[in-house]
Amino acid sequence: MGLVEEMKPGNQTVTTHFLLVGFAFQGEMQFLFFTLISIMFLAILIGNSLIVAITAIDPLLHTPMYYFLKNLALTEICYSLSIVPKMLTILLVERKRISFTACALQLNCVILFVTCECFLLGVMAYDRQAAICHPLHYATMMNRDRCFKLVVGSWLSGVPVALGFTTWLFTLPFCGRNVVDHFFCDVPPVLKLVCADTALFELLIFIAIVIIVMIPFSLIAISYFRIIHAILQIPSAVGRRQAFSTCAAHLVVVTLFYSTAGIIHLRPKSSLSSNMKKMVSLSYSVVTPMLNPIIYSLRNREVKQSLRRCVDKWFLRKQMDVFALSG
Repeated sequence: MGLVEEMKPGNQTVTTHFLLVGFAFQGEMQFLFFTLISIMFLAILIGNSLIVAITAIDPLLHTPMYYFLKNLALTEICYSLSIVPKMLTILLVERKRISFTACALQLNCVILFVTCECFLLGVMAYDRQAAICHPLHYATMMNRDRCFKLVVGSWLSGVPVALGFTTWLFTLPFCGRNVVDHFFCDVPPVLKLVCADTALFELLIFIAIVIIVMIPFSLIAISYFRIIHAILQIPSAVGRRQAFSTCAAHLVVVTLFYSTAGIIHLRPKSSLSSNMKKMVSLSYSVVTPMLNPIIYSLRNREVKQSLRRCVDKWFLRKQMDVFALSG
């Protein structure tokens, strides 16, 4: 385990940087993994950027559901940008060093964007419940002002948690230990390096995680209980299928997010090996953000039609420019 050279008065070693271990791949396997992650990262940026663009450009998508979807896509972009570039650097040139400040900033972003995504998924479930269970009052229930407050609340929900726990963790003594057995600065691997009693920190962050997860999850569970009850009251099979199709994509995204993130953060003392924890973390930090726009576009006719309209307008504009130049 590498030690940092800088010393404090009293011969106390100070950690000035960390070394991210990353994945245990070598040679061709490492390059193959780098290529795969690069392709997935591009898919995340392109797919989620398209969601943001078409929901902002197309007036037909200026509805609460797509407003929340746009913010979810923005969260996925920000979250991936905070993790993947450094991971690719480790894989390509094995530059594993990350400064103390950069590690703290990365952890702060991870907590912030994961918390934001949790609450956005809860808000989106509430939106679907309002649309299906109260269609006549939907416009009043989900007016522009309320939607704006729900989104701002989701973005700000993680700020005190992220700042509080990140500041607390990085003011604890590391005694020169700086090898992080992960591909990014996450709480459990960084906490292992602390050379002080962390019982109170572990207890409070576990309580915070349970609250952050359970408040949106409870809202999601209650919303879908009411949605299912309302759908079962619809007499025709076609009507039931159409009603359920409006929230099927959200349900798939919720399942992907909670099934992967919950394994790591709700079971901090789990028996999973270090490599398995890294693969599970990879699934919710890279795979899920890549799949979300695919799921929403494949399951949603309006998104596909909007994308087609935007492409048609772009080609039409290009043709008009060509004709104008030739004329």
